[in-house]
Amino acid sequence: MYINQTTLSNYQCNILNSKKMTFLHQRFLLSCLILLTFSHLLPVSSRGPVYKPPSVERLTDRFHSTPVDGKMTTFFGASHIHMKSNGSYADIVLDKTSGSGLVSKYRYNHGFFSVAIKLPTGDTSGVVLAFYMSNADVFPHNHDEIDFELLGHEKRRQWVLQTNIYGNGSVKTGREEKFYLWFDPTQEFHQYSILWNTHHIVFLVDNIPIREVIHNQASSSVYPSKPMSLYTTIWDGSKWATHGGKYPVNYRYAPFVASLGELKAEGCLMPKTNSTSIGSCSKSPTFLSSDPVEGDEYIKLTSQQIVGLKWARSKHMFYSYCKDTSRYKVLPSECKA
Repeated sequence: MYINQTTLSNYQCNILNSKKMTFLHQRFLLSCLILLTFSHLLPVSSRGPVYKPPSVERLTDRFHSTPVDGKMTTFFGASHIHMKSNGSYADIVLDKTSGSGLVSKYRYNHGFFSVAIKLPTGDTSGVVLAFYMSNADVFPHNHDEIDFELLGHEKRRQWVLQTNIYGNGSVKTGREEKFYLWFDPTQEFHQYSILWNTHHIVFLVDNIPIREVIHNQASSSVYPSKPMSLYTTIWDGSKWATHGGKYPVNYRYAPFVASLGELKAEGCLMPKTNSTSIGSCSKSPTFLSSDPVEGDEYIKLTSQQIVGLKWARSKHMFYSYCKDTSRYKVLPSECKA
């Protein structure tokens, strides 16, 4: 039904002048009518208002895409991995029998790592899609991780994004931060990127920095410093992804298919052996330098990127470990720095 402005104004007056209505009823109805009047001005989603992201440099354009099967191989669930477009894209699948995942053919000591992901649709509560770096296979009790975790969260908030960092085995003190996305990640591909060097770690979504971890004295003990492999996995995270298992995976909606492409993995290449020695790295095939993200342009964020970082954190972050005083009676040292 269409109501023009004049009709709506007269309707408001008639309601508010009604002698049969209490003051509280009048206040409630007036609020509803005001919201109706201006609703076309407020873009909304299931997460609340949608804020237009600021313009930022396209860091992903500086690095070359590579076919998924050129740099990744099966980690687990081989029958649930389907290469497409001559290996440029891949689908990884979760169903009741198994999840699946890919792992890089090399280890990297610093670099730029990015992938475009299109997430499963429907009721995906409890489903977890992870794009991350880890060396747990080589340093099981003293490992590092840099994590993007897309969590099938709960109804009406189907996907949330969690970032996390572990350094030198600090698995009991994860550094989680959570964000609501400003787009629907199931409708098209979006880029999730990690920049990692000796100066800082930057998490980016569609080139917008959402988190920066600066390597300084306060963070040095938990700063990832050892070569890591790159992974992407899909699995059942019911026990922790949805408020302690409140919304477990509903396999009636399976299979859950995540699509991956536009893979970028450029960094200091390390031989993939079981040795714990770090050694020296090889030159990347597309860069003259053996460590392509140690140049001056990667040491700190630009002014545009800082604007994007502040926007993402003020508008879309809803949890940070640095504000979780119930979990940390004494906040980690980097939170105070």
